[in-house]
Amino acid sequence: MSALSFRLAARELRSGVRGFGIFLACLALGVAAIAAASSTAEAFRRGLASQAREILGGDLSASVENRQFSPQERAAFARLGQASYTARVRVMAEAPSGDRRLVDLRGADAAYPLAGTVELDGAGTLAEALATRDGLPGAAVEPALLDRLGLKVGDRFEAGPLTLVVRAAMIRQPDSVARGFVLGPRVLVRRELLDPTGLLAPGLPSSQSVRIALPAGTDPVAAGKALKKQFGDSGLYVRDRSDAAPGARKLIDQLEYFLGFIGLASLVAGGLGVAGAVSAYLATREPSIAVLKALGAEGDLIRNTYLIQIGLLASLGVLIGLVIGAVVPLILGQIAGSALPVPALFAVYPLPLIKAGAFGLLAAAAFSLIPLARARATPPSALFRRALGVRAPFGLETIGAGVSGLGLAALAVATAPTPIAAGIMIVGVAVAFVLLWALGLAAAWLAGKVRGLASGPIRIGLANLAGPRSAARTATPAIGLGVALLACVVLIQSALLAQVREVAPKSAPAMVFTEIPGDEVTAFDAEVAKATGPLDADRYLRIPFATGRIIALKGKPIDLKAIKASERWAFDNDISLSVLDSEPKDSGRVEGRWWPAGYAGPPQVAMEIDLAQGAGLKVGDTVTLSVLGRDLEARVAVLRKVEFGGFGPNFSIVLDPKSLEGAVLRNIAIAKMDRPAEARLTRALGRTFPTVNVISVREQLEAAAGLFDRLALAIRGAAAVAGLAGLLVLAGAIAAGARARAREAATLKVLGGTRAQILSAYVIEYGAVGLIAGAAGVLLGLAAAWPVVVLVFKAQWSIDWAGVMILLGGAAGLSAVGGLLAAAQALSRRPAPVLRAD
Repeated sequence: MSALSFRLAARELRSGVRGFGIFLACLALGVAAIAAASSTAEAFRRGLASQAREILGGDLSASVENRQFSPQERAAFARLGQASYTARVRVMAEAPSGDRRLVDLRGADAAYPLAGTVELDGAGTLAEALATRDGLPGAAVEPALLDRLGLKVGDRFEAGPLTLVVRAAMIRQPDSVARGFVLGPRVLVRRELLDPTGLLAPGLPSSQSVRIALPAGTDPVAAGKALKKQFGDSGLYVRDRSDAAPGARKLIDQLEYFLGFIGLASLVAGGLGVAGAVSAYLATREPSIAVLKALGAEGDLIRNTYLIQIGLLASLGVLIGLVIGAVVPLILGQIAGSALPVPALFAVYPLPLIKAGAFGLLAAAAFSLIPLARARATPPSALFRRALGVRAPFGLETIGAGVSGLGLAALAVATAPTPIAAGIMIVGVAVAFVLLWALGLAAAWLAGKVRGLASGPIRIGLANLAGPRSAARTATPAIGLGVALLACVVLIQSALLAQVREVAPKSAPAMVFTEIPGDEVTAFDAEVAKATGPLDADRYLRIPFATGRIIALKGKPIDLKAIKASERWAFDNDISLSVLDSEPKDSGRVEGRWWPAGYAGPPQVAMEIDLAQGAGLKVGDTVTLSVLGRDLEARVAVLRKVEFGGFGPNFSIVLDPKSLEGAVLRNIAIAKMDRPAEARLTRALGRTFPTVNVISVREQLEAAAGLFDRLALAIRGAAAVAGLAGLLVLAGAIAAGARARAREAATLKVLGGTRAQILSAYVIEYGAVGLIAGAAGVLLGLAAAWPVVVLVFKAQWSIDWAGVMILLGGAAGLSAVGGLLAAAQALSRRPAPVLRAD
């Protein structure tokens, strides 16, 4: 670029940047959304990394299910460093009042915790809280259990076979994030209390964990790999502090991308605002461009002069967005404080800001260069006639715009946790944008065809809609894209909430009972019948339950790499299974034939179809299971679709009864009942079957609904950013056409048009744009939400019609308000000065 370009650009900028407010706002909004999402995610990642040792509870963690650690394993742990052992079981807690609740009972040894501290209310130290006094051991209890059972510090309660005293409320455990979701409140006791109870007997549902503090200088990753290699086939699950909370880390990655994608969509939606602002600014510089060209200025000089100005202003818009995006997480940290579910270190991190800035600059280039190409290529005669509307020629500007657009897409894919999903979303936004742009052109064309059939303000409004400066051409894509994102979020959320609040309570059981003794099932059924009335298959189902491990497929050892990633969980862990004498009602059978009642032949198995297909199994193949200490080879007789969470035998593996003949299996039962019956039965089982665990599905659904409600506000707020971008584009279209609109209004007034007619015409024009864009956006949102709800979450599809109507009304109403503002601005000027201006 020549020095002359910089001098001319500086001279132009000294005269002001009026008209670039929308340009700056569109860029700043999208950049701020991306920067805030990325900075918040980075704060959580840094928080997890800084407290990784406390979150894991040590440098290494190893755990096993349904068994004790072997002497060889304990010896290996001792050689590595200081070890702390814990054990977990689920039992029923009962207050003196008779109220009962399932709890997560955890026993910890004296070395616990190796890293971090347990925050207590009511006791000075953990040792004091868990000490035995007056013959009764103490327990640290989460406040949720105190609230549920009406307990307070000093009260006695039962936890399975143990009688405990609440010595402290447990506010926070350092390794709670690493342990993930639990079905009930946590209760912490001394580890040695659990051994005499029999709760940790082999085969019973329990888990054993060890945390290891390695000597200084020891590489935890290498130590973990060595431990996995040494005990690779024993079911030992090993993690090191670099992978302290994999579930939380994955959730943070996905949430960052989702919120960042909304910011990217806002940049795309606001791109029309950027393009419109540049076009409007260049229109105000028409005389300058015409004079420069008439004096012999080359197109390159024109392009460089205004490219410098646009580049500086784009940098300013991006900088504003970066400042906002950097500050928002800091404010969030101050507001939320210690209430956040995972630790976070809020600060200004360069990398998220660099990424957001790159998105902003690429978006500015993609949408600014085309108007600049048109200005450079327009001949001086056309400029003097105020006709800056020629098509952009092929050149450096159009190449730069294309490269910038591709760069946007490539950066989005490169920074996404799942590139395939990112590619699908980007293609979806691009297709939606093109469809909405085509719809805007179609609406303008149709308005031109039907305006002759109308009269008065309606005809004027339709004529404006069909005109060259129609908002249908400029604002429809942006408004529609914003509404589409909002509609997608609203419809997904409403469908999942309906699943939790309406569909699931009708199809799922109200209660689940586990650990039912196999030799007392008749008495248990009778106890349930006392509380609920006569039992029938539509309201009560009890089936045997066991755990086992798939150890071979088609006679060959399992190769996890050959199994579909989404199904590997069933092949490297113990899984639940059942036995059934004959085909149950609503079995979900897809292929094969179920064994008949009384079958006594070779072992057969019914498998969940996705599990089988993930392992490449079909009817007739064999699987080898390790169950109850023996290996069992069974033929796949049935492939079935299992509705997990529904009312039925929802096991991925079902065997014929002959396969496990002679074994006394524990049972599991599910039941539908109302709240009073649930309370009666829970109390009654505390007297007759105290070892049976009672899980209230209703409570879990209510908790899930509450979590959805808390997340919904944040996600809807983020999606509203895209809607705001659409409104900014509408405002930019109004501002860009203000001079032309003023001439139109002045002409109409001279020709006898009343103020009410002119206002009505503008409301009709802009209201129609909002209604068309809103309807198209809702349809696109429906198309995007359906596969997420049905295919990803496997939930029942439902439509929140109230939310849809609000979105439609909001789009049309806000656009109509924009029309009123445009008309008011045009009518605020007297006709004579306006008509003499040009």
